[in-house]
Amino acid sequence: MRKLKNSELERLDVEAFKKTAKIPLIVVLDNIRSLNNIGSVFRTSDAFLIEKIYLCGITAKPPHKDIHKTALGATESVEWEYVEDTLELIERLKDSKIKILAIEQAENSTMLQDFNIEPKQKYAVIFGNEVKGVQQKAVSASDYCIEIPQFGTKHSLNISVSVGVVLWDLFKKLRF
Repeated sequence: MRKLKNSELERLDVEAFKKTAKIPLIVVLDNIRSLNNIGSVFRTSDAFLIEKIYLCGITAKPPHKDIHKTALGATESVEWEYVEDTLELIERLKDSKIKILAIEQAENSTMLQDFNIEPKQKYAVIFGNEVKGVQQKAVSASDYCIEIPQFGTKHSLNISVSVGVVLWDLFKKLRF
């Protein structure tokens, strides 16, 4: 077995990425503090052909050196937009017939592995603040609350890890 060189990976360039069909999935970052987490979300969103990222509340916007450090150029490939009020964005997305999924631990949440997608449906997934999670008003306005199962002693995962787990699971369900 031999590791592949970057030149052997046949990755898209930015222009080809922008023209490539995306999966019907939008990421919403609700008041994310860490610039490194924001950059990681961009990079993961690029990997899984996410349609768009919305940055809300205190979530920082590119260009910023600490976002770029972890995004590695994905701020140029993945479409993004800043919207100050997360709840206003949720209502706008719902008006466009997009189903809203809050990624949070909550009463009557659906475990990620048990969530079934609807054919031809577009989704937006909301990831919340590193300490407080997705704000309650956003959870209340969501169509579903999706929980990542955890079996250890800790109560949560880092947002960049949560984004990777959720986007991979939804990518598989939407793409295959």
